[in-house]
Amino acid sequence: MARAVTNFRCTECGWSSIKWVGRCGECQQWGTVIDAAEATGISKRVATVAVAGSSAAQAITDIGAESVAHWPSGINEFDRVLGGGVVPGAAILLSGEPGVGKSTLLLEVASRAAASGQRVLYVTAEESVSQVRLRAERTNALHPSLFLAAETDLGTILGQIDHVKPQLVIVDSVQTVASAATEGIAGGPSQVREVASTLIRISKDQNLPVLLVGHVTKDGTIAGPRLLEHLVDVVLQFEGDRQTALRFVRAHKNRFGSTDEVGCFEMTGEGIAEVADPSGLFLSHTRRPVSGTCVTIALEGRRALPVEVQALIVKSQAPQPRRVVNGVDASRVAMLLAVLERRAGIPLSGFDVYVSTVGGIRVTEPGADLAIALAIASAYKDKAFAPAMAVVGEISLAGEIRPASSAKQRLAEAARLGFGTVLDSEAGHIREALRLAFAGAVDERVEIPEF
Repeated sequence: MARAVTNFRCTECGWSSIKWVGRCGECQQWGTVIDAAEATGISKRVATVAVAGSSAAQAITDIGAESVAHWPSGINEFDRVLGGGVVPGAAILLSGEPGVGKSTLLLEVASRAAASGQRVLYVTAEESVSQVRLRAERTNALHPSLFLAAETDLGTILGQIDHVKPQLVIVDSVQTVASAATEGIAGGPSQVREVASTLIRISKDQNLPVLLVGHVTKDGTIAGPRLLEHLVDVVLQFEGDRQTALRFVRAHKNRFGSTDEVGCFEMTGEGIAEVADPSGLFLSHTRRPVSGTCVTIALEGRRALPVEVQALIVKSQAPQPRRVVNGVDASRVAMLLAVLERRAGIPLSGFDVYVSTVGGIRVTEPGADLAIALAIASAYKDKAFAPAMAVVGEISLAGEIRPASSAKQRLAEAARLGFGTVLDSEAGHIREALRLAFAGAVDERVEIPEF
């Protein structure tokens, strides 16, 4: 008689095993391997449930459009990323590095929503209400319609929702809340699944928007099971560098809008301030032309931004010249150095090369290739380009200049900002682009003053 074989399957990735293990061998998640029969419900028969009239399926044309309308949060840059505002019943997950300003941003969102007449419940599971009150006082986020609660138990949070009856709920953070109905510590895969699924169910049942703060791991991904990102409607990433005050909000997933929009913010002493026109943040403010600088029109999502690329060339005394970059891709710069030496005849193998962007922005798109190459050539020749020139284009290994994506949008932004000359793919080759760029260049020989 054949013996029945029991299979175990991971609820996250579907990996199967003939015996139970505590950690999945595929996705490396803990506590996700369970009996396959239990996971699929093979051993249990599901009874048919009669559908009530209010929950019966409706024709899509009979559903009112007002039920899915956005309402503005009061922060235009945040609404831009969400697709126009917060949708009732939406579950939004905001993640980011520690200290980047997630709690400050959501406290500002809560304050603006409360000021517009909404009842807001802000649940903090990491701080006390007095700490949140101090931050709210510093950022001018105090409002009587904003309710605070310091809770780490899921059942108590649900009780707070029933008591306050809010129109917006913010939970900071989902990894620090635990449910008594599930085993494991707060932040474990089973606890995060239970907490997130319960809050999302409340959100859908009560047509209540819920904003969840999520932790990230050391490699930048959202902590917890991957199922968390599938359950929510919107996944936002709050990015920023601790050395600069600039912050970006990007949408990695959005069921109610585009994922190409980017919100720009600045961290100030009074909290988070939105930057409606960040065109001047990434340009230097020197009054005279300087060699080794070139301006490109980069794309951050759907937003075109002028970015100044700076380069410095120094004669190397070491056998291996240094290649130091900041804000650009190192491998891309190495490729452009090879193209400049082979296709344009600029010997750079004996020089230390330093390339950086202004303002702390990171540009990794191929459309900035031409600006990086011209900045390096300008530093090598000690000649400064005309201040009213911007360049856009991708450079191939053959030295050919290819058109960048969204070229019309970049050209329109360059015209709006007053750049009278734009070098792009019409130059054809890197040699021709260098000739056109240096035609109006100014000699910038460095003179060392006497002391």
